[in-house]
Amino acid sequence: MNMAVIIPCYNEEITIKQVINKFQLILPEAKVYVFDNNSADKTGEIAKTSGATVIREKRQGKGFVVQSMFKKVNADIYIMVDGDDTYDVSNIEEMISLISRDEADMVVGNRLKTYSGKSFRPFHAFGNKLVRFLINKLFQVNLKDIMSGFRVMSSDFVKNINITSGGFEVETEMTIKTLKYGYVIKEVDIHYGERPEGSYSKLSTISDGLLVLKTIFIIFKDFKPLLFFTAVSGILLLISLLSGSVVILEFLETRYITHVPLAIFASGAMILAIILFVTGITLDSINRRFDELYGMIRNRE
Repeated sequence: MNMAVIIPCYNEEITIKQVINKFQLILPEAKVYVFDNNSADKTGEIAKTSGATVIREKRQGKGFVVQSMFKKVNADIYIMVDGDDTYDVSNIEEMISLISRDEADMVVGNRLKTYSGKSFRPFHAFGNKLVRFLINKLFQVNLKDIMSGFRVMSSDFVKNINITSGGFEVETEMTIKTLKYGYVIKEVDIHYGERPEGSYSKLSTISDGLLVLKTIFIIFKDFKPLLFFTAVSGILLLISLLSGSVVILEFLETRYITHVPLAIFASGAMILAIILFVTGITLDSINRRFDELYGMIRNRE
């Protein structure tokens, strides 16, 4: 089968050669592509002299790089890995076999079972666990690593998934859309190491964490609209009942309403709750029809 190793890179001159050489040794039949995301160092030059095909992506952000990789590279099996040389690729054959035997559409290298002490910043580990908890609850699954950058994917998945994220939240989007559209995702435990001296992470603890949560919020709203709008509607309904009870009790006791603003607020909250609930039902019906259409298109290809 035709295999492609796709490596998103930004200022990885210290490590990119080692990553390329690893795959050239383990998978000599695979073609290696390095997507250089406006690196200010010699990443592209080193990658080219190491035997990789270098493609520049001018839009800054890992999500844009992934969009470009999926669009520009054609293969039967795609192996995506970061260029920081932190992933142990010794289990790559097992990951590839799950795709080649058609047992999975995406295989993720799970970093969270064995990793070096300084592989994760404390807040990043917490954020990964939080995102994992939310996605597992939302889709009723038991995934272990949502944000891993080491993935093996089938051509069917790569060519039929539309990536919209522009930054480091792209792995979260890929995982959610895999689950949403009925693709099979499996995980293989790998060892996750530390960056070598002189290499630094491009992740921003706060901004990238907020982007991931924003992505979950948006996809939750778009792909689980009934649950999302019912939850918001329920909160507004509770607020309406609590605030309205004061007005109702006053009316029952005095036959007068003196808390007019509170009565207006309670009525408005109730109306909004009803509107949001109906919106959720409507969007859920539209979503179901879209899923049927998406399934029909996939089956015809």
